[in-house]
Amino acid sequence: MSTFKYTAKNKDSKTVAGKISADNKSAVIEELRKRKLTIVSVKEIKDSKSKSKSISRKRVKPDEIVIFSRQLATMVDAGLPIIQALNALEEQTTHPMFKRVLGTVESDIQHGSSLSAAFAKHPNVFDSLFINMVKVGETGGVLSTVLDRVSGYMEKTLKLQRKVKSALIYPSVVVGMSAIITVILLVKVVPTFAGIYDSFDSELPPMTQTLIFVSDVLKNYLLFVIGGVVLLVFLLAKWHKTDSGAKIIDGYILKMPMFGELLRKVAVSRFSRTLATLIQSGVPILESLDIVEKSIGNRVLELVIQDVKNNVREGESIATPLERSGVFPPMVTRMIAIGEKSGQMEKMLLKISEFYDDQVDAAVEGLTSIIEPLIIGVLGIVIGFIVIALFLPIISITNII
Repeated sequence: MSTFKYTAKNKDSKTVAGKISADNKSAVIEELRKRKLTIVSVKEIKDSKSKSKSISRKRVKPDEIVIFSRQLATMVDAGLPIIQALNALEEQTTHPMFKRVLGTVESDIQHGSSLSAAFAKHPNVFDSLFINMVKVGETGGVLSTVLDRVSGYMEKTLKLQRKVKSALIYPSVVVGMSAIITVILLVKVVPTFAGIYDSFDSELPPMTQTLIFVSDVLKNYLLFVIGGVVLLVFLLAKWHKTDSGAKIIDGYILKMPMFGELLRKVAVSRFSRTLATLIQSGVPILESLDIVEKSIGNRVLELVIQDVKNNVREGESIATPLERSGVFPPMVTRMIAIGEKSGQMEKMLLKISEFYDDQVDAAVEGLTSIIEPLIIGVLGIVIGFIVIALFLPIISITNII
């Protein structure tokens, strides 16, 4: 089956364009006539299977979705029909996979599908939050407003993620380089000194013996050590996919010194902003909590939100189970409680997210300023131990002489 791109005119003499998958050109012409369209042109799109497979591996980045939703919101607000807007965005998109997805969405809408239903066929590109908000926008006739709101939400979420990544990249690179330098010293430099010390007719100091032992282990079993580390990481990743493993690992992550508090603040900010955006757009509260649960990214917090859903389903408040969990700070639960009582829930949630965005900024700056001297100090101790252990026998012999 091949894909054909067509251009035609409808009964109002307006030009429409799109794509159809069919066995041949005649089948496309027949399908267009059934839709009562006047055909202008039909062209086959040539695309090899290997190229299609390579394209499907290229993931659509969130930045692409943000730009797409912004531009679609502008076009819809300007009164442009959704088909023409999608066609224009498809033509200007440079990402191969996203171009194909938009072509499929356009074709589905031409066959009578709603925009949200067409998006829902591509869960790897459009997440549940995006799809549900588009659905609400279609139902309420405020699609441009909702698209603009969801793109704003995604921009702020991406900004928050970048801040956390920037805080983690520097220490990760420094620790990685430190580990490589230490291994090189132990595998290449220490054995040279060990060969010299073998000629000494005296017992080596305990520090030197320990260093040579570690060096021998790494030199003879380096591949096994690397394999063991890789296997441990793999097993932890597999265990994290289980319910019990996710609860233990995610719970430990939230309790980690420095990083745990930062990640907790990020989670509170994401929870507040996501829930506020969904409620503000008119998504039902239980459906909103379900989307928040899927997007929170931590099993411990997911269980808390599940408890919130059960309470809300039974007619209780959101604030009570959040407070009972002990995961969310008292300020957050009290502001949510006030929001519930005053009917200004989304306003309070937005204030919470803005406050915690500032808290994340401060935490990132503090973390960077603390980690740098800490890593330098640890690296200094390790290198200092190696140097002292290597030269201690020489110093001892010099003293004896």
